[in-house]
Amino acid sequence: MSDTSAYSSLKKVVGSKTSLLAGAEGIIETVETLPSDVLVSAIVGSAGLLPTLSAIRKGIRVAIANKEPLVMAGRLMTSSAGENGSTIIPIDSEHSAIWQCLNGEPEERVKRILLTASGGPFLNKTAKQLEKVKTEDALKHPKWKMGKKITIDSSTLMNKGLEVIEARWLFGLPPEKIEVIVHPQSVVHSMVEFVDRSVMAQLGRPDMYVPIAYALSYPDRWPAPLKSLDITKEGRLDFLPPDRKKFPCLQLAYTALEKGGVYPAALNGANEVAVELFLSKKIGYTDIPKLIRKVLGKISPGNDDNLASIIETDLEAREMAYSFAS
Repeated sequence: MSDTSAYSSLKKVVGSKTSLLAGAEGIIETVETLPSDVLVSAIVGSAGLLPTLSAIRKGIRVAIANKEPLVMAGRLMTSSAGENGSTIIPIDSEHSAIWQCLNGEPEERVKRILLTASGGPFLNKTAKQLEKVKTEDALKHPKWKMGKKITIDSSTLMNKGLEVIEARWLFGLPPEKIEVIVHPQSVVHSMVEFVDRSVMAQLGRPDMYVPIAYALSYPDRWPAPLKSLDITKEGRLDFLPPDRKKFPCLQLAYTALEKGGVYPAALNGANEVAVELFLSKKIGYTDIPKLIRKVLGKISPGNDDNLASIIETDLEAREMAYSFAS
């Protein structure tokens, strides 16, 4: 139970014969005590960090669907995975595509990865039009059905910014080798260019069944009860450069990654608060990147190989974001 007050009420009903756990500690206890081959990490936001790290330290495969743990503590998670024999496999459709294209190729053979973005619902809106965006408009994604937080992130391109940081740790590549391209049709899920200039792409209908099943079945592939992609009926496939001025959240993510240390954790914490405030209609749509930029400008530097420092920065960033918005 995530709600500790509800836990007390339910505990009275189920009695002593049923094990009932509550809060973050309960999730971690579940991870550490239950035998498992694979853990799917899908808790939205920073709440997924500690349980995911617990699974990695346990040495099991982690199929990761939430970006935030790797954004906040990528160095810590990947080094811990190496030390404990854990494998981190992405569930995000874009990162799954890259994982499949790389297929174990060493870093020195990779020229760059091309991370595709749908562009969200406001791809063709002007900067002036974005100032008038309402919450209900931002929650209408043209291709994917997702939770509220990730849908807002997709509309601001922060989702893609977080994916850039995630890709840096999943694939061990520097920021300059990770490029974002806008692909509105969401048929090409991502691409990898190798040093011989060959480009490999993973294509498919927009359906999360495939990356989830692949993360669970790897290195096998399970048959999927889905329609095949009919490329002859798709028509044109467009690829555009992202507009970082119109969607500054993407640039903020690159800036945080280049600064390194705890700045990605600060970026994530500030963004979670900004999205929460926008969803509750306490700030406007274009205030989201402004609030994040303010926080990044004030945050204290710190090392990203220290869990306590990462958590402290996350809290500091959230407190700043609330105070700047009030």
